[in-house]
Amino acid sequence: MLNPASGTGVFSLHTPKVIRLLRQGCTNRPFYHIVVTEPKKHVSQPVIEQLGTYDPLPNQFNEKLVSLNFERIKHWIGNGAELSRPIEQLLGLSGLFPIHPTSYMTAWRNRRQLK
Repeated sequence: MLNPASGTGVFSLHTPKVIRLLRQGCTNRPFYHIVVTEPKKHVSQPVIEQLGTYDPLPNQFNEKLVSLNFERIKHWIGNGAELSRPIEQLLGLSGLFPIHPTSYMTAWRNRRQLK
């Protein structure tokens, strides 16, 4: 039996899939798993597969750590899985997709605020 964090691998063929962030961690210390699930309207469905992790809080070197399994992400996108906006942004910053427009806007606002 698989660990629930890894996913069950069980899913229905005829329902849409979405790659999204699943929040874990404690209060004031978020940690996200990048997972494939059925859309939120099917809340009772478990995670199908875990594709990576994302730690949004900077570490001692001021880095936000992301781990992605590009092979499996490409597999699910090829099979018609939709992407949530935060995942599109992460994949754009990682180089798999073009950089998302909101990433440009955030950088522009940050530069403007520093001036």
